[in-house]
Amino acid sequence: MAQALVTSVLFGLVGLVATAFLGLRGTDVTRHISYGFFSAMVTLLAHSMMMFYLIGKGRAVKDAMAEHSVTGDYYRRIATARKPVFSIGTLAMGVTMVAAIMGASVDTGALPPIVHAMIAYGAIACNLAALKTEVSALMESSRIVDEVNHQIQS
Repeated sequence: MAQALVTSVLFGLVGLVATAFLGLRGTDVTRHISYGFFSAMVTLLAHSMMMFYLIGKGRAVKDAMAEHSVTGDYYRRIATARKPVFSIGTLAMGVTMVAAIMGASVDTGALPPIVHAMIAYGAIACNLAALKTEVSALMESSRIVDEVNHQIQS
C-alpha cells in the first residue's frame, strides 16, 4: 500500500511539472488546463490518502500494543514520525488548490499569468517537500511496525 501511495504522489507531482512545462510553452492552453486539473485532483487525493494511511498505521500499532500487552514508546514514535506529514501535506494541498483556482482566474483574464505561475511553482516545491516528508514517515513507521511485530512474536 505504501508503494502505491508514493507512486500516486509521484504521479501527481510529475503531472504538475508537465502542466507547468505546457504553461511555459503557452502553445496548448487546453492541454495545460486538462493536465493541471487532473494533476491537481490526483495530488489532492494522494496526499489525503497518505494521511489516512498513516493515521491507520498509528491506530494499528496502538491496538496491537494493547492487545498483546506490549510496552514501549512505539505509538509515540509513530505519532512523531507522521506529524510533519500533516503540516507539509496540508500546505502542499492548499497551495495546489490555490494554483488551480488562480489558473481559472487567468483563463478569464482576471489575473496576470505570472501570479498563477509563481503559485504553481510554489505548489511544485511544496509537493516535492511533502513527498520527501511522506517517504521518511513511511520508512520510519515501517521500522516501528517491524519492532512491534518482533515484540509480539517474542
